Amino acid sequence: MTAATDVNAPSTAVEVKPSIEALKEQSAALSDLASPDIEEKVFPQYIPAEYPPIPVLEVVDRGLRADPKKRSLLSAATKVIHLTPTIGTELHGLQLNKLTDQQKDELALLAAERGVVFFRDQDISVKEQLDLGRYYGPLHFHPTTGAPKDHPEVHVVYADKNSGDLFASNHTRQWPWHTDVSYSASRRVTVPHVGGDTLWVNTYQAYETLSVEHKELIEGRFAVHSAKEQADNGIKAGHPLKRAPVDHEHPIVRTHPVTGWKALNVNPIFTRRIVGLPKDVSDRVLQFLYDHISNGEDFKVRLNWKKNTVAVWDNRNTIHYAITDYYPARRHGVRVTPHAEAPFYDPQSKGQFEDVVARGYKGGALGV
Repeated sequence: MTAATDVNAPSTAVEVKPSIEALKEQSAALSDLASPDIEEKVFPQYIPAEYPPIPVLEVVDRGLRADPKKRSLLSAATKVIHLTPTIGTELHGLQLNKLTDQQKDELALLAAERGVVFFRDQDISVKEQLDLGRYYGPLHFHPTTGAPKDHPEVHVVYADKNSGDLFASNHTRQWPWHTDVSYSASRRVTVPHVGGDTLWVNTYQAYETLSVEHKELIEGRFAVHSAKEQADNGIKAGHPLKRAPVDHEHPIVRTHPVTGWKALNVNPIFTRRIVGLPKDVSDRVLQFLYDHISNGEDFKVRLNWKKNTVAVWDNRNTIHYAITDYYPARRHGVRVTPHAEAPFYDPQSKGQFEDVVARGYKGGALGV
């Protein structure tokens, strides 16, 4: 459940070939990776390939089909822990590979409301993880990172003692905050003894806690998102470029298609400039928004990964940051990310808190 630039489908309704049917065919053309003990099979390999452009997708989000009370999913859990009022829920007693379609739909709705949902001790194979991702949409092929041979939809999260540049460059920098492509399901195979956590920010609240003046400045405006720098960095590292990077214009404030809530839609990895503003003004506004996101302690959650922990998150209402504080230990995981709709802005949409208060919110976890 993700969206961004290369990380997002285009905002404008321009048809791109191949069709969604062709993308789905490629997504399904994988051999069986059924063994749950897959650590040795999913190391990143940088194999030259040519991926097609990402088409504009007409998507009916699974969360729209869900029971608003999420009774099937939540009643099956042995424990439901809301980690903060605004973001993050942990469900115990469930196995993701055993969920019914109804429960999967309710999981999509829960992620749309709570941002990210955590599951511990998951006995799920790579094949089952791919099946779960495909339930929500055609899967993303990352254009620069490594993947197992013949399995481009498996995004391998990997760093170890030889990843020195990664560790050095990520400290005291805001740029690692980013989004992926609609929904993401990520599982850890190997974790450091300490460190290697991930942070998520609720971008509904990142929008809603802005001043009226700042909201008026950015609502209805578009920003250019680009994956060119990501592609250049991959080439500099000696990795093959498997899909040409493109620029897209996306709304700075987007509307979530399931909840109808407004979310801030910028990040320092992909957002380059605000359309229609002088560069110096655009730079200052974007830096302010990045500072606002990174300093938002009241709408942030942090996960300490354990082996076979799975995080399922919706990138349309979150932004995340993998903390690189574990050198020289190894951090290794598998991420699967389906595509969704192009970002859009509905001026009639509401803020999260504004909406839940109007519907009788009395405190506690927002959105449930």
